[in-house]
Amino acid sequence: MHWLEQHWYRFTPVSLLLLPLSWLYCLLMFLRRGLYRLRIFSSVRLPVPVIVVGNITVGGTGKTPLVIWLADFLRQQGMRPGIVLRGYGGSAVDWPLTVTPDHDPDVVGDEAVMLARQSRCPVAADPDRVRGAQHLLREHHCDVIVSDDGLQHLRLARDVEIAVIDGTRRLGNGRCLPAGPLRESVNRLNDVDLRVVNGEPHQGEVGMTLAETGLCRVNAPDTYASAGSFRGETVHAVAGIGHPARFFSHLRRLGLKTIDHPFPDHHRFRAPDVRFGDGLAVIMTQKDAVKCERFADDNLWYLAIEARPDPRVGEEVWRRLKEKQRG
Repeated sequence: MHWLEQHWYRFTPVSLLLLPLSWLYCLLMFLRRGLYRLRIFSSVRLPVPVIVVGNITVGGTGKTPLVIWLADFLRQQGMRPGIVLRGYGGSAVDWPLTVTPDHDPDVVGDEAVMLARQSRCPVAADPDRVRGAQHLLREHHCDVIVSDDGLQHLRLARDVEIAVIDGTRRLGNGRCLPAGPLRESVNRLNDVDLRVVNGEPHQGEVGMTLAETGLCRVNAPDTYASAGSFRGETVHAVAGIGHPARFFSHLRRLGLKTIDHPFPDHHRFRAPDVRFGDGLAVIMTQKDAVKCERFADDNLWYLAIEARPDPRVGEEVWRRLKEKQRG
């Protein structure tokens, strides 16, 4: 898969060769969406508002930190949010699951555990997001549901759609899979309520930054260090996320000298993956850290980050929720 991704962000003979398959994929996605609009395929509408935070590209864009921020924002407005997600990479056979901070990420997925630890609200993992959301209503009495990913999961009716865009890679070569990174046509962005860019926004978009809050030791998360304490040092940078290069570049902007170790998204880390035998610190993402706790030593750290979106994100979400309450 990695070799194919190299052709998604420029036009190459390989991406041109795959164009017929790309057109077919786009047509199928267009027809599927049309069947939902014509109500030939039915969506399930919940008795509470649903906010979907997703993307139209393959790979990481920063949507999960935005989901955490959004859950906190809604809680500050006096609401009881719950988060539903697919639980990608989880091996569980009985769904849905209420995810706890102590859950095994191999069972429910790494993002699910990270959300349970950081969001301070109920989290349900289920490949069927409708069933997972209904579980949150039944077991936790949530009055608003936030779906982490799921723009393409049309069976769950939604009241607000937020598409998150990587400000560096944008939409790649603008082609659908497999010739490019798009899950849907670029025109899909015209239908969403908000386009949030992790980086510098263009016209019609709002911006968001991911700000580091410090470094935490993986085997003792209460042990903090400032990012500046590693400035000028050589460290091993490890990332099993959708866009590892963004994480490595972030560390270098903080003044660290990195030896980069990219892994596939949702990689199931094992001890040999993060032990290099030279005594240098190893710094990884928070999502990866939840999979490394059981074998972490004192050299293993994760970079804690938080989303800081443009205030218009909260204003627009709240305006649309109030409109729904008024019917």
